[in-house]
Amino acid sequence: MLGRLGRFSPFQTPEARRLAWLFAIVYFAQGMWYLPNQAISIVLKDRGFTTAQVAEFLSIATIPWLIKPVYGLVSDFVPLFGYRRKAYLVIANGAAAAAYFWAASLTAPSEILIALLLTSYAMAASSTLSGAVLVENGQRLGESDTFVNQEWLWFNVAAVASALIGGILVEYLAAAAALHTAAVIVGAAPFLAVFGTLFLITEERSRSDIAQLKATFRGLLIGFRRRELWFVGGFLFLYAFNPGFGTPLYYYMTDELKFSQQFIGILGAVSSGGWIAGALIYRWALRGMTSRALLYLSIVFGTITTLLFLFLAHPVAAIAIDFAAGIAGMISMVASLTLAADFSPQRSEGFTYAALLSLSNLGTALGDNLGSILFEHVFDNRLAPLILASAATTAAIALLVPLLRLGGKLSGEVAARA
Repeated sequence: MLGRLGRFSPFQTPEARRLAWLFAIVYFAQGMWYLPNQAISIVLKDRGFTTAQVAEFLSIATIPWLIKPVYGLVSDFVPLFGYRRKAYLVIANGAAAAAYFWAASLTAPSEILIALLLTSYAMAASSTLSGAVLVENGQRLGESDTFVNQEWLWFNVAAVASALIGGILVEYLAAAAALHTAAVIVGAAPFLAVFGTLFLITEERSRSDIAQLKATFRGLLIGFRRRELWFVGGFLFLYAFNPGFGTPLYYYMTDELKFSQQFIGILGAVSSGGWIAGALIYRWALRGMTSRALLYLSIVFGTITTLLFLFLAHPVAAIAIDFAAGIAGMISMVASLTLAADFSPQRSEGFTYAALLSLSNLGTALGDNLGSILFEHVFDNRLAPLILASAATTAAIALLVPLLRLGGKLSGEVAARA
């Protein structure tokens, strides 16, 4: 079956196609992580949490994602049961499933936060380790960009399911019941990643001897000494750091536009559908572009789609805008994550790739909090000025692209070989 599908696949070898299925499974499980979020927001809103407080609560769950380099460093240096990636991936996804099932019995915000943190630690570790597998094999096979695209394609397939199911749950169940049901459903997803890890990764066994440690340490030093890697890290942080308006937009749609919770869930699915469309557009139309051209394209699309939110006034407009924003978001994700993969040195792939992505996650988390603060304390709960500020910040990042000195490097081409 996989062989027949391979004829229609952009992946060039049977090994690449097998790994593509692995990334699809792992990131499908990652995408299901968002299923309880709408129910959590309703629970907190019912408890009297303000916009900024909800954003702060949810942003705490991003802390484990900010220390992803630690997980990568451990797996780079310390093989577990003879493997640098496989054993850790199995344990991380098993722990995620256990934490979700525990969350299915909780109602107090403090306990929900602890469970949310545990799932975040487990899923962040899984993401880090699968990222290391991506970089190792993507650089070797010349498939980094298509692997990144594959990950986020299936992440958003799961996100569509999460948004639709989440919207239905909060529409027809009490907030606490919706949260518990969502936790049970999403708790089953990490077992898919366990299956993929055991049967789709072919990894050579590693030893914890002096020679292996020295090789890994040399790779780590190469990363720290590469001037261009520091520029890439700074760029990825600033690329993600703009005043976010996700939480203010949710309150605006709920309180001002009077959208139902089910429709807001549908909008989440529409946005993820746009991400899926963006993945297919990249796969069949944009692959082969230079890294520089892809970054400029993503910035232009991101700026335009952000400005479209100024015209959000009724359900039809909301559907069109969210779909367009999803396409732009996918192109931006492929451009930035492939850039990180292309510049990660060998033997320290787990640490370096995770460090670069953590800078991006940090920029997103700080930007979301900045947006909520501006919305409440500067823009007097008006959404339009926040949208303009976000669009202007996105457009300004284009001024930094020349500093990366990408030249004619293709997206997915290892930087050292360009």
